[in-house]
Amino acid sequence: MKKLIAPMIALSLLSGETRAETANEVRVNRAGAQPSILGAAQTFTGTVHVDGLFNAEPPARVGGATVTFEPGARTAWHIHPLGQTLIVTAGVGYVQQQGGPRQEIRPGDTVWIPPHVRHWHGATTTSSMTHIAIAEAENGTAVTWAEKVSDADYADGAVQSG
Repeated sequence: MKKLIAPMIALSLLSGETRAETANEVRVNRAGAQPSILGAAQTFTGTVHVDGLFNAEPPARVGGATVTFEPGARTAWHIHPLGQTLIVTAGVGYVQQQGGPRQEIRPGDTVWIPPHVRHWHGATTTSSMTHIAIAEAENGTAVTWAEKVSDADYADGAVQSG
């Protein structure tokens, strides 16, 4: 039986099939199969497009999305219970840990945000920025949102704790 699984997967991929017959088979999720959504006004400032890449299927806990921020767009302050990895793929943006300096990020940069570190990320005022965001969920929660980053704090780049 094991010898038949690989040829069946190869045949299904060649024929354009993306559905796995069982939970124990490799599955291909085609690019563009999920529509882009706009980032929620409660958790983002400006225009943000979110393209879901993958969601954890138990027992896995990791999920990821491609997020594109138009110039001036950004997340609200937030934390991740198990941390977050950002991989910048296009444009120029910022990331800032509360109480620390705003840091510029560019294509090819990888950003690690440790668990429970309050932060935000987004585009510069003049460039859009796209990153892949990857985070693990703890007890079903991958992010806890807080208040939005004010225009003054975004422009200043030196937000202090509190």
